[in-house]
Amino acid sequence: MNWDDVIIDAAATDTGMRRANNQDSYTVVRAPHAEAWRQRGHVFLVADGMGAHAVGELASKMSCDLIPHNYMKTRAGTPAEAIVKTFRDVSALIHSRASANREFQGMGTTTSALLLLPAGALIAHVGDSRVYRIRRQRIDQLSFDHSLVWELVRRNHLTSEQANQSVPKNVITRSLGPELEIEVDVEGPLAIELGDVFLLCSDGLSGPVDDHEIGAFAGNFHPRDACRYLISLANLRGGLDNITVLIVRIGTWIDPDSGEVHQHQPAKKAGRNDHDREGWRTLLTHF
Repeated sequence: MNWDDVIIDAAATDTGMRRANNQDSYTVVRAPHAEAWRQRGHVFLVADGMGAHAVGELASKMSCDLIPHNYMKTRAGTPAEAIVKTFRDVSALIHSRASANREFQGMGTTTSALLLLPAGALIAHVGDSRVYRIRRQRIDQLSFDHSLVWELVRRNHLTSEQANQSVPKNVITRSLGPELEIEVDVEGPLAIELGDVFLLCSDGLSGPVDDHEIGAFAGNFHPRDACRYLISLANLRGGLDNITVLIVRIGTWIDPDSGEVHQHQPAKKAGRNDHDREGWRTLLTHF
């Protein structure tokens, strides 16, 4: 089996225990046909909006609606070039929307995207919504936070322990919308192996739940169940913020209690010639 024969994904979002509305958004956009898969892959995205009233919700929704759509339509450039351009274009649209209405001042959103491509996994991110990979019982953060805490640690001004004790964790240094120009960080493409699990989340999860706990749930439960368990755990620890989690598992799921392989129905073939049948992986299941 190749790594792209079966890809299982699931996602969940929750308002949390303290917020009145949910300013998080997420989206999954699978390549609709073989050529789109080869050129642009599959897109998984999480965004965490910021701003008073409903403007944060609008910003994150704009990010999740427009970035995958515009990225898939972009014909020029590599996937990395296309996703960076798309992030910048959508950030400019959010900025323009905020500038046109005084009530929308401060409107912005974090955005982290995972692209699964024939060449591997590509991560694009702005803000502190995270992308993790769980592989062989180890969790690694593939993105890095654009936050005051991380900037101080990265520049060796403070240790991680000192920063976590003395610096507010919710101070973001970069997001889509507030500034006309935005710097987008891209990691990869990174090699993908069967059994890899990717997890995207807002800080409503990564704040109260430790990395090793996130890795244990995502690595050992079906994505659908892991999403539910992780959101419940974040709420049990106060649910101070909106919580969003999106999990992508590479390969079939084997229930450890039954030993049965979770079965998938092949998706409809995107092409009719031999080249399409060889290059387009058909067992793509979206929960």
